[in-house]
Amino acid sequence: MSVPEITPTQLAGGKGKPVLIAAAGLGTGAKALWIDAAAYLEDFQVIGIDLPGHGASPASTEPWTMAELATAVADLAVRLRESGDIDPAQPLYFAGVSLAGGLALQLGLDYPQLFSGLGVLCSGAKIGEPQAWLDRAGTVRNSGTPTMVVGSAQRWFAPGFIEQNAEATTRLLHTLQNADRFAYAHACQALAGFDVRGRLGEIATPVIAIAGGADEVCPPAFAEAVAAGVQHGQSAVVDAAAHQAPAEAPGETARLLRGFFLGN
Repeated sequence: MSVPEITPTQLAGGKGKPVLIAAAGLGTGAKALWIDAAAYLEDFQVIGIDLPGHGASPASTEPWTMAELATAVADLAVRLRESGDIDPAQPLYFAGVSLAGGLALQLGLDYPQLFSGLGVLCSGAKIGEPQAWLDRAGTVRNSGTPTMVVGSAQRWFAPGFIEQNAEATTRLLHTLQNADRFAYAHACQALAGFDVRGRLGEIATPVIAIAGGADEVCPPAFAEAVAAGVQHGQSAVVDAAAHQAPAEAPGETARLLRGFFLGN
């Protein structure tokens, strides 16, 4: 096990504003997923981060845990502040989708002083079943990420989205197809070992849990459980979205995050 390397990408804004680290989940990339929502997040400097082997981040060479990924994010935030790429005097927020929503909870547990607020999007304190993730890891390791495209398209998007939003759909599915197969498998293994349902009460950082109304992977009940379990939680449902809310409903997703983090 090791701490993986992740690469930041500036998506919007500039120094002198509150900083939002916007993270993408399994099979997606920060730019592909967050670029439309970033246009509505003008109050923030938005920094996107990709999972290992996805988008701009190099592929992991060893398995990693969610705790190790949280360490990678925390280390990155410290480096960005020390280098002056983000304003160290400004508050720092984190929002992640799916696996990266679970990562938000892990950051709340392991680095409680680092972030002023956390966004858990289309996610939960446990996602899926361990054996199913291990089986998927084996499939992708042997056959590649293109084997996941059809099933992911069915799970990711609300009915009608693909037909009405070809460009957004294409960029997300291309990111999946181009993801490193071994790094994708490592992410599946991390999900297999992730379950913080019994530790939610330890999280004191304010949390907003946002669910897609049509999400069958992480339905609204998951968001409600997170919000009820942490010390300072709120939940919301984006009816028009399934499992990729920042791409499916960028304006509403941004409005919810901005309102929770900044009170406007």
